[in-house]
Amino acid sequence: MASAAEGDVGTVAELAKVLRFGFEELSLNKLATSLGASEQALRLIISIFMGYPLAVFYRRYLFFKDTYLIHLFHTFTGLSIAYFNFGNQLYHSLLCIVLQFLILRLMGRTVTAVLTTYCFQMAYLLAGYYYTATGNYDIKWTMPHCVLTLKLIGLAVDYFDGGKDQNSLSSEQQKYAIRGVPSLLEVAGFSYFYGAFLVGPQFSMNHYMKLVQGQLTDTPGKIPNSTIPALRRLSLGLVYLVGYTVLSPHITEDYLLTEDYENHPFWFRCMYMLLWGKFVLNKYVTCWLVTEGVCILTGLGFNGFDEHGKAQWDACANMKVWLFETTPRFTGTIASFNINTNAWVARYFFKRLKFLGNKELSQGLSLLFLALWHGLHSGYLVCFQMEFLIVIVERQAASLIQESPALSRLSSITVLQPFYYLVQQTIHWLFMGYSMTAFCLFTWDKWLKVYKSVYFLGHVFFLSLLFILPYVHKAMVPRKEKLKKMG
Repeated sequence: MASAAEGDVGTVAELAKVLRFGFEELSLNKLATSLGASEQALRLIISIFMGYPLAVFYRRYLFFKDTYLIHLFHTFTGLSIAYFNFGNQLYHSLLCIVLQFLILRLMGRTVTAVLTTYCFQMAYLLAGYYYTATGNYDIKWTMPHCVLTLKLIGLAVDYFDGGKDQNSLSSEQQKYAIRGVPSLLEVAGFSYFYGAFLVGPQFSMNHYMKLVQGQLTDTPGKIPNSTIPALRRLSLGLVYLVGYTVLSPHITEDYLLTEDYENHPFWFRCMYMLLWGKFVLNKYVTCWLVTEGVCILTGLGFNGFDEHGKAQWDACANMKVWLFETTPRFTGTIASFNINTNAWVARYFFKRLKFLGNKELSQGLSLLFLALWHGLHSGYLVCFQMEFLIVIVERQAASLIQESPALSRLSSITVLQPFYYLVQQTIHWLFMGYSMTAFCLFTWDKWLKVYKSVYFLGHVFFLSLLFILPYVHKAMVPRKEKLKKMG
């Protein structure tokens, strides 16, 4: 009888589990459909916003507790978020974290450990892209894994630097070098931190350890006064989220592939590409602002004090929103967008290529690394190739205007400043949209179709300038200015 009763209880429990899972799937599906989003996108948004109650719990109950409890909390919550979004595929992140810990322990602070980490972590990520890639943007386990890949590579490089003589390191390397030996629990907590596991931002192990040791606060010995700064970033993120939700049904990359788009006049195709290019980035801005708020709330966003003694909370900022919205330059957009990832590439890749003795080559290889890190689609390579080309041309143009007396005087006319700004912004966002077309459409047949419809305008415009500007510079810059620059 007891055995039968236990069996019945087990059956009921199993049935309840299945029904609960079924209701969860049904409700999420219905809610996602009503919002015009995919279920995976909804799960992602829920997970990002869940960082706020988790951060409140951490502040209230764990901020000054034993570090192992905090590592456990971060590991458990991160794994739960991974399971909620990707189910059993969370094993990918778990496997790479454990293997990375073993690489550090078995190979030590060696170049071999760093190279092994680069090769293994990137190979694993690229294999994931290869086996899961489709022609559309899908939210899969590879999305947080690309964030994790950079974290683990940075961990290996910082651990390697920690074994060097401090005097041989730059001030930046000294700041990030890991002197101790991280435990598996520390590496797991660092990797699974709920405020950054899914979409970033990047931060170092040293910065994370300051968090768990209670050092990231503006009032030593007390919980940080970071609630208001966190709510500001959350509010700004919500503004972008609402804007994106309202406009996303009307401004889509799919329209770029339609006959209706092709049948419109050339000026319309260009203007739509401009507006879409400005709009499409808002989904990334939304996620980064919301997660930055989580990081600020926990204290991870604390970045010391400014010269007036005011606490700064921008250590995990991935966006400089004002600069992003107002800059008329491509380099300004790069400096204001995905800041921590760009800083990571500069610190762990670009500057490590100094031995090549060629800044442009190092920059080109860094952009190639970024393109591969994003995925295997040809669109990523085209996008970052365009970025490389645009930045070179923009520097040439800025140098020409600065060094040519005639152009310098013309550019300084106050009454013409609004006109210059409007022209710059039009060029800026038109070709930002042109570059993002390849990035968002992924496959060559799609982006090639759109580029044909605008007659490869971006490539023609910037390649022409690349070859023309040196001759213009030679003609318009006096010899004495050139000699002064050389001197």
